[in-house]
Amino acid sequence: MIMKRISSGGAYEEKIGYSRAVMAGGMVYVSGCVGEGADVKAQCAAALATIERALAEAGSDFAHVVRVTYMLPDATEFEPCWPLLRAAFGATPPAATMIECGLIDPKYRIEIEVTAMLRTGVEG
Repeated sequence: MIMKRISSGGAYEEKIGYSRAVMAGGMVYVSGCVGEGADVKAQCAAALATIERALAEAGSDFAHVVRVTYMLPDATEFEPCWPLLRAAFGATPPAATMIECGLIDPKYRIEIEVTAMLRTGVEG
């Protein structure tokens, strides 16, 4: 089985010891992504952009996401993100879970993790 590890150069990747994404067995596993921004919507948009880049590097995209997990320290902040999430996933909705939990730094308002299939013909 071919395995490819993808780094985004994020500060926590080196500190903690993980990859932004791992491509293996026809799948792409993207680690939880946070984003910079003044509010949850800006952070959500930034996290989605990081995910989109990782998926593209692996040979996938939002249309091939099969599962997404949203993690927020305050569940009441989730609804303002819905239009951004619908824009990313609406035509091909994955299975989804939203969890209210603490994140690595209190400045972060949302973390998003996805699992996707590779596009047909992409083998790594």
